[in-house]
Amino acid sequence: MDMDHSSHGSSTESGHSMMSIFFNSMDTPLYSNAWTPTSAGTYAGTCIFLICFAAIFRGLLAAKAIMEQRWLDAEMARRYIVVAGKQSFSERLVHDPEAKDMVLSANGVEENVRVVARSRVGNARPWRFTVDPLRALMDVVIAGVGYLLMLAVMSMNVGYFLSVLGGVFIGSLAVGRYTPSTEH
Repeated sequence: MDMDHSSHGSSTESGHSMMSIFFNSMDTPLYSNAWTPTSAGTYAGTCIFLICFAAIFRGLLAAKAIMEQRWLDAEMARRYIVVAGKQSFSERLVHDPEAKDMVLSANGVEENVRVVARSRVGNARPWRFTVDPLRALMDVVIAGVGYLLMLAVMSMNVGYFLSVLGGVFIGSLAVGRYTPSTEH
């Protein structure tokens, strides 16, 4: 039984096979064929680029967290105007069925307080022209950088993979304390 593999047209013969194992090669293209390291120096430069790029990614996540906190602080510091005919916040608290009267004690001093649970319905902040376009732009940049880093890792090159991990480590070491723990 003679099997001629050229008649089957397998994907490995046409050069479009998907690598499923890590490999170590210095001539792995990054993002395009034009960016293919040709020497140990250009490979090292590509790895250094990936380290910096991953650190920048962590910096972008930290910058977004800092900006979100600033935007929230600015929103909480806004002064609100009482409109004629509308109940003020303190008047609404008096009639709120969820509010509970309690006694607060600190250092032997007791004070009567009214505790209100935070409403979970409608706690989205209002859309603001000064905040939301910048937030959306930051999200797009973060997603773009993340996808480019993902493509570098998906090249299955060990050097590229370790460079991205090293950059994430360096970035987290530098600015990780500013990012919320739920970010990846």
